[in-house]
Order: sequence, then structure tokens, then C-alpha cells
Amino acid sequence: MPSDLTADTPFISGMTSIIILTRNAMEYTKQCMDSIMKHTHESYEVVFIDNGSTDETVSYLQTIPNSRLIANSENRGFAFGCNQGMAVARGEYMVLLNNDTVVTKGWLTHLLGWLQRDESIGIVGPRSNFVFSAQQIHPVPYQTMEEMAQFAELYMTKFEGSGFEAERLVGFCMAFHRSLVETIGGLDDRFFPGCYEDDDFCLRTQISGKKLWIASDSFIHHHGHISFHANKEDIFGSVMRENGVKFWIKWGLTDRYVGSEIVQREAPFRKDRHYVPLGGK
Repeated sequence: MPSDLTADTPFISGMTSIIILTRNAMEYTKQCMDSIMKHTHESYEVVFIDNGSTDETVSYLQTIPNSRLIANSENRGFAFGCNQGMAVARGEYMVLLNNDTVVTKGWLTHLLGWLQRDESIGIVGPRSNFVFSAQQIHPVPYQTMEEMAQFAELYMTKFEGSGFEAERLVGFCMAFHRSLVETIGGLDDRFFPGCYEDDDFCLRTQISGKKLWIASDSFIHHHGHISFHANKEDIFGSVMRENGVKFWIKWGLTDRYVGSEIVQREAPFRKDRHYVPLGGK
């Protein structure tokens, strides 16, 4: 089981730990990693957690420089896998990044910039083409990855230094300081294999007194739900319904979900109620 962060956890000041889960769909992981290696100039490590891939993904991941790999023999779910990654992460900053994303020029510089400038920000997320929230840019004008890169550079230049507070962020890409994990813990792995663990993480961040932030000057392309499709999992069927019920029960919801009302009701943060150990409850 993953352990909590402690004083004994290796730590490298200024470094970012990019935590990526994989489960088959190797070609998308390659595309993601190619973009990271091209567009990430900050000090970083990549922590891969493979959830039982049956293709050549594990062999490929073993070739990536500046990376470490945790290979699970079966699918442990998104939350559990991310917690495994956070437990061994050495960076001052952490980024949870889906393997079906393509990052662009300046992506990490701008995400980290918000965390460094404003201590009240708990989590920052980018804009994207495929995301169900205020983070979405729709429609986008590109058809190819080459056009996407051009669009992203123009968009980020136009909105340099711009961002806004959010009610929620989507877990395809979330950047935060390791101190946030020390305060609120990791993702709640009751939401297996995925869905609602990011909503839960965002709520606990807000309950702890930190805000959520959308960086308009960072754009990441998101293919969307590739791992679920590749593994023939119905993420919008029973999984979402079942985890939705778990989420409502956990937070005592009856007729509607309004995050700000939950935060107001639950604050201040109480470790015995709100903290989620990286090893799970």
C-alpha cells in the first residue's frame, strides 16, 4: 500500500513530479511523453503507475529518462494509482496528468507560476478542448496536432498572466504543491476505477482554505477517456452512476450538488473527517 508523505520522503526543491497512470493505449502515452520532453524545461521527474497493461506499455515506460515506474499486476484504479505516485514523488510540486493528453509550449511554466505567485491557490488546472467545466474552450479551430500547437501558442500569448477562480477542476491535469497532499491527503480510492475522485479532492482542497484556479495561459490538448475506451470500460454507465451515489453519500447530499455549500458546511478542515491517507481509508 502507498504510504503518506513524511519527513523521510525524498524531496528535491524546485522539481516537479509529473504523475501519469497508464493501462494499455501505448501510442497515446508515447504522444504524451514526446510532448512533455519537448515542452518541459523545468526540473522534473515522471512517475509512471501502470495498472496492469497487457500491451507493450511497460516495456516502453522503462525506456523513458528521468522516470520511475510502479507496475501493478492489475487495475488498482485512478485514485489508488495516483496515491502510489504521490507517495514516492520527490518534487516540490506535483502534477497529475492523464496519459491521453498533449502538452504545449509553456504549459508547466504557467501552471507553476500561479502556485508560486499566489499562496491561496491550492490546485491549478489548464484550459483544454475536452473537459466538462469552465476549463473548456469550445469549439477549437484546429484539426491536427500541428495546428493545435500553433493555436495553443497564440492562445497562451493572448492570455498571458490571465486566470480565474473555479468552482471545480477536472482531474485530467491538476498541479499543486506537495504541502497540499501533506495537509489533505490523497485521492479517495472508494471511487474505483475513476470518476468523482477529482471532485472530492477539489472539495477537500477548498475546505482546507485553498482555492481552485484555472490558468488561461496554459493549454493542453485532451483526447479524452482513451484508457477507458481502450479497455472497453463503460465510464459513463454504471461506473459514473455508482461513484455518483458514493459521492453523494460521503458528503451528505440529498437533492443537489453545490460545492460552495458543502465547503461552507464542512469548514474548517478536520483531519479526522476530511484527510484521506495515501494508503486509503
